[in-house]
Amino acid sequence: MSIELEHKQGLMAGDGILPVKMAQYAKENGFEVVCISLAKDNVSMLKKYCSKVYSCHPGEIKKIEKIIMGEGLKQVTFLGKVHKRVLLQIHKFDARAIELLKAASRLNDDEVMTMIVNEFEAKGVNVLDQTIFIKNLMIPAGVLGKHKPTKEQMDDVNYGFWLAKEMGKVDVGQSVVIKDKMAMAVEAIEGTDVCIKRGSKLAKSGAVVVKVAKPKQDKRFDIPAVGLRTLKTMNRYKASLLAVEANETIIVDQEDVIKYADKHDIVIMAV
Repeated sequence: MSIELEHKQGLMAGDGILPVKMAQYAKENGFEVVCISLAKDNVSMLKKYCSKVYSCHPGEIKKIEKIIMGEGLKQVTFLGKVHKRVLLQIHKFDARAIELLKAASRLNDDEVMTMIVNEFEAKGVNVLDQTIFIKNLMIPAGVLGKHKPTKEQMDDVNYGFWLAKEMGKVDVGQSVVIKDKMAMAVEAIEGTDVCIKRGSKLAKSGAVVVKVAKPKQDKRFDIPAVGLRTLKTMNRYKASLLAVEANETIIVDQEDVIKYADKHDIVIMAV
């Protein structure tokens, strides 16, 4: 179902380049973007494309809602990494955020994000599919660089794909590290890069990294994404192949990622 987009768009921005890309593409297509920044690493870049950039801690729900209401925002997109470690910074949470956390039966990604989405929508703010402004970054099936997977690597990819999907069913994580059809690491609260480091160190060399969408992925939050940082982590710890789910995964700075993979003998593919 298509949605009519408002001229003025809200952006809830975490770490990384993805929020910047969304703001850039939206501005290039005639939209005004008002950003609520939940991180620090990309604020200067966001200011190039956003009419305003507000800085908030993710636990400052009342402040965020006041900004959204004050700006008259009716549509908001969540993009970028907000690490779950913020859930341990309870001293920075306001009363409404603490109420929401206490009401949760568990603090897995989906439940936390669904609570936030419901909070926004109860106030008349529509949380959009993350891909609306960045569909050009979604990856079709195929090998993306010059290096092709071996049969042994494909065996690991197939096992890793199944395992990652099973982990996604219970909302543990979206990434796994495999070596010789054995699970070296499964992503949990630490995030993809630390999972790659942990698993690749166990594998010694030649680890296969697989990242997929959850079976019931809510595209309003947490679309799988990889970028140059992922490849640099793999190269540092001698992982040899990255497989992502085709048509469900975003690769940021695709040309740079493929060039880096080719240079460092890393297979990169979408399945």
